[in-house]
Amino acid sequence: MLRRFLYLGDVMGEPGLALLERELNRLRLDKKIDLVIAQAENVSQGRGCTPADFNRLKAAGVDFCTGGNWTLWRKDIIPQLNDPNQPIIRPANYVKNSPGLGWKYAHTGFGDVLIVSLLGKTVGRDSNLKLDNPLITIDEILESQTDVLKVATIVNFHGDYSSEKVVIGQYLNGRVSAVFGDHWHVPTADARILSEGTAHVTDVGMVGVLNASLGVKTSVIVERWRDGKLTANELEDEGPLQLNAILFNVDTSTGKAVSIEQLNRIFE
Repeated sequence: MLRRFLYLGDVMGEPGLALLERELNRLRLDKKIDLVIAQAENVSQGRGCTPADFNRLKAAGVDFCTGGNWTLWRKDIIPQLNDPNQPIIRPANYVKNSPGLGWKYAHTGFGDVLIVSLLGKTVGRDSNLKLDNPLITIDEILESQTDVLKVATIVNFHGDYSSEKVVIGQYLNGRVSAVFGDHWHVPTADARILSEGTAHVTDVGMVGVLNASLGVKTSVIVERWRDGKLTANELEDEGPLQLNAILFNVDTSTGKAVSIEQLNRIFE
């Protein structure tokens, strides 16, 4: 049986969260979506996700939240990250004994869906972060779950390098249902089904303000770039909003993806 999944790019701050509260349930009904997954590492003022905002995401229609380099910034979300029954994860290739879990199952009416987050080599504040190898990490996870009955496996890869995002898609081709890159906040035009039935895109994009620098006020970045000022990021909260997502169908009898569609919508 075919099931329809939606993967939402990085939900950036209050504008992105409010847009989902306004539009997501309507989109779910219109597209007959069975499971919604969102990248939630930028939800709360651009850094991590508070328990209150996690609850808002769920109330808005998000079924599961993936993680990235800001996930552990909010210490009050760690109990939810540690709980296998709470639908939120951090990157699985953080070094062992890091707080939280990097993979969990989404338990649905049509079967269990394994969802895994991985972190690539990110730039900026996390460029020297010690990480386990993501390819070895995903190999170990998939091997440990071989005998568990599941209808799909979804992997998000949060990183800056397009080469890593492309390679991991090819590496997992035929082994998982989908591999989606995020972190750029800019959608790439390469969504496709790979040769062995894995849905893939280099970067999904974001949910938030359109006319901004990845959700941050452009003026702040210009002052930093042109004038050399040590400006702090200030999230943009005005102007048109964008919703970037991937809609894909999975044959739950095989775990293979059979179709993929990019949704890039603008809301005034």
